[in-house]
Amino acid sequence: MNHSPQAWGRPRDDVYGAYDPSFLHSKGPKAHTSSPIVTGTSVLAVKFKDGVVIAADNLASYGSLARFTDVKRLRTFNRCAVVGFGGDVSDMQYLDRLLLSLDIEETYGSSGHNLNARNLHTYLAKVMYKRRSDINPLWNQLLVAGLDGDDQPFLSSVDLLGTTFSSPTLATGFGAHLAQPLLRKIVDDEAQVTSVTREQAVNAVRECMKVLFYRDARSLDKYSIAVITKDAGVELEEDEKLENQSWAFAEMIKGYGTQTV
Repeated sequence: MNHSPQAWGRPRDDVYGAYDPSFLHSKGPKAHTSSPIVTGTSVLAVKFKDGVVIAADNLASYGSLARFTDVKRLRTFNRCAVVGFGGDVSDMQYLDRLLLSLDIEETYGSSGHNLNARNLHTYLAKVMYKRRSDINPLWNQLLVAGLDGDDQPFLSSVDLLGTTFSSPTLATGFGAHLAQPLLRKIVDDEAQVTSVTREQAVNAVRECMKVLFYRDARSLDKYSIAVITKDAGVELEEDEKLENQSWAFAEMIKGYGTQTV
């Protein structure tokens, strides 16, 4: 009998034959992720006169299964930026480790300069474009919210192709279809940002999270929300619950179930 620790847990060679590890070695071409498996849905953000509000729910879906209900998809960077992740969760974790190493390097470096939200967005855009050029993209859409070098509100996005876009209101996933029209009611262009208060921005984002919970099958009623301002830095709350939910509107929907017109 083989008492070697390396053989513990294996079938006996004298009964089942020698162990064949060849199935562990791929004989085909090198393959990359072609479609994400565990994903997060919408990330919402809106500027106001003193900063930016950003929010994302805490759900990671395994296909159509609401599998993981405590996945935080907002990450703080320094005290002036927050990154919101939509898309593949494993790629989000890779980017999170990348940002952690960058934060440590910047914090303990001798340059005396810290990266602001605009610098962080440029860095992430280069990372995403490089991976896309390698035909091995990171399957995420990111929102970077915070303050730029002049302490002005900054909000911009980058997707898996490295494409960047800036706007006073941004949303990923289903939120781009359902939440954006609601957010644009209060902030339609950059000129209106200075007239929007923090309370208005936070209330609008909370209302959009409620609409997404009603309409998006990949969303959850537990979410994280962050407010970034010059005076207070990043104020992150990670276990918020939707309030004052009402499904009364469902009575007006015809054509499903046992309803008759």
